[in-house]
Amino acid sequence: MIGVVVVSHSRALAEAAVALAVGLLPDQGVSVRIAAGLSASEFGTDAVAVAEAISAADSGDGVLVLMDLGSAVLSAATALDLLESPVRVRLSVAPLVEGLVAALAAAGGGADLETVAREAEGALAAKQGGLADSADVGVANHPQPSTGTAPVDSSAVTEIFEVTGEHGLHARPAAELVAALRDFDARVELRNVTTGVGPVPGDSLTRMLTLGVLPGHRLEVRATGPDAALAVSKVRSLTEY
Repeated sequence: MIGVVVVSHSRALAEAAVALAVGLLPDQGVSVRIAAGLSASEFGTDAVAVAEAISAADSGDGVLVLMDLGSAVLSAATALDLLESPVRVRLSVAPLVEGLVAALAAAGGGADLETVAREAEGALAAKQGGLADSADVGVANHPQPSTGTAPVDSSAVTEIFEVTGEHGLHARPAAELVAALRDFDARVELRNVTTGVGPVPGDSLTRMLTLGVLPGHRLEVRATGPDAALAVSKVRSLTEY
């Protein structure tokens, strides 16, 4: 399983970010290490501490490193030269908080290093999409990720239903759904019928969040595979509560 290292100038900030991500995504089993601050109260980063954290987080599959500001990047880059044994490391440009949540969701599902990095680096898509129409923030209208039109499959199970959960498919319920779908032998895609956004794969937290599903929206769920019906039923149970 991929390990994750959080490099920050502030230990309190790093600990809070990890607590948030772990709280949203319980029982992921991902090794998350912190290399932050020169002490509990002193800001700064230490390349030696980063190297030690990378080594501790590595299980042999690789480590994704998330960083906050300027010298955190320099410390992380320097740390690569300090590693005592070879480790597959990816220094990520992902936003610290959103990237961490996305990385844990992907790593917890058994994704490889490149996939975990891609999920983390795409973590701002949901926020960009949600603000795209706001004149106050001046964000350009970003196209929503889509898997395209799926080929016709007579074995597919498709349902459309209203999302009645009070939080829609925001971070926590979306993360719970991604984790739950791992238990099924099925390929799941979701589309927000109300807004027309999607479809997106059910195993990607970052892309699921781009759907912007709110309470009262109609959600289309399409699944193929031996557990297709069970997977669709699970989506319904987690969004109708």
